[in-house]
Amino acid sequence: MIPANNDHRQAVLFQPFDLPCGVVLKNRIIKSAMSDSLGDGTGHPTNAQTKLYQRWAKGDVAASIIGEVQGNGNFAEKPGNLVLDEAANLDRFRALAMAGSENGTGLWLQLGHAGALAYPSISTPNGPTALDLPSLRCDALTRDEIRKLPSQFARTAKLAQAAGFGGVQVHAAHGFLLSQFLSPLFNRCEDEYGGAIGARMRLLLDVVEAVRAAVRPDFVVAVKLNSSDQLKGGLDEEDALSVVAALNGTGIDLIDVSGGTYFPGASSVSDSGRNGPYFVDFTKRARDLTATPLMATGGFKTLGQAQDAVASGAVDLVGLARALVLEPSLPTLWRAGKMSELIFPRFSNPPQGGVTAWYTMRLTKIGIDGATTSMDGLEQAITAYETRDRERAGLWQRYFLGAA
Repeated sequence: MIPANNDHRQAVLFQPFDLPCGVVLKNRIIKSAMSDSLGDGTGHPTNAQTKLYQRWAKGDVAASIIGEVQGNGNFAEKPGNLVLDEAANLDRFRALAMAGSENGTGLWLQLGHAGALAYPSISTPNGPTALDLPSLRCDALTRDEIRKLPSQFARTAKLAQAAGFGGVQVHAAHGFLLSQFLSPLFNRCEDEYGGAIGARMRLLLDVVEAVRAAVRPDFVVAVKLNSSDQLKGGLDEEDALSVVAALNGTGIDLIDVSGGTYFPGASSVSDSGRNGPYFVDFTKRARDLTATPLMATGGFKTLGQAQDAVASGAVDLVGLARALVLEPSLPTLWRAGKMSELIFPRFSNPPQGGVTAWYTMRLTKIGIDGATTSMDGLEQAITAYETRDRERAGLWQRYFLGAA
């Protein structure tokens, strides 16, 4: 049980929180976005995905964010992504929204565009500028394509609202398109979109403005932002703080702070084995620059860490990802003073992306049969993950690209 002197900190973690749009979150714990890869290969939710988010809702998270929902089928991060456009079957999305919103839980879609990191077999990777590197090649988006992006994001947000979701998160982290525009590593534009950070953030600000204008005032609009790319030549903390300051007053409801990039060869922050929350020091600095609520995602492994982050004022909300894959009912258990420390699996010399594959296949198992006990080993999980990606890539090609 939690010692008595922790009562106040525990109470803070489970106090409601008012977002600027008027939505009241029932506690301070958010299931942050992950690429669950549980779409059916045509961009639609599966039964397993619906049951997964229903499970998290029953576990008492304040809100869940569904990772990487695309506005069209052209720039997906994975063939298991959802695609919400005019051709989508909204009834299938409504079923997901209803199940994931049970128990007073918010369910938000993360609006994605992989850009230069689009999955090659189902997309043509395009980014701010053309790159031709040994591990990454992409063409440059035209200026006309760039200027159309805000309205495309806004259209997807409006469809999310129509399907019954409670909000959206604009994804500007982890090396995907809006993050690429922020990063001098990807963005070598010599016009109004490139150069100093004020120009590199132009597209993100335009997207945020368009999304906020397209939805109801009480619909949540959040932004996921890197504190840094943690890669030489990428976005650094000082420029990220400039973005935080610029987002103040834009009408968004939350800044979710993360870090790192999926640039080929870059190390994953989540796989680093570091102790303690990763980005709380950054949110402490960001506090002086914005009145927008702040959330940190990454590295929370114990109840005490989550309590301390909120009670200290460093963050308003705590984003949990892998912790909620290991135990979907963690908020309920924490409220009862149980499972204050999670035991995370350790893998010896995993290949790049291997740990992500293991967690993704665990998500699949939870969605299919609710199990959180037995799991395949790392090699079996990687094989299953890669096999499913190949199968769904074939479905994607036939559905979106008309391939035979």
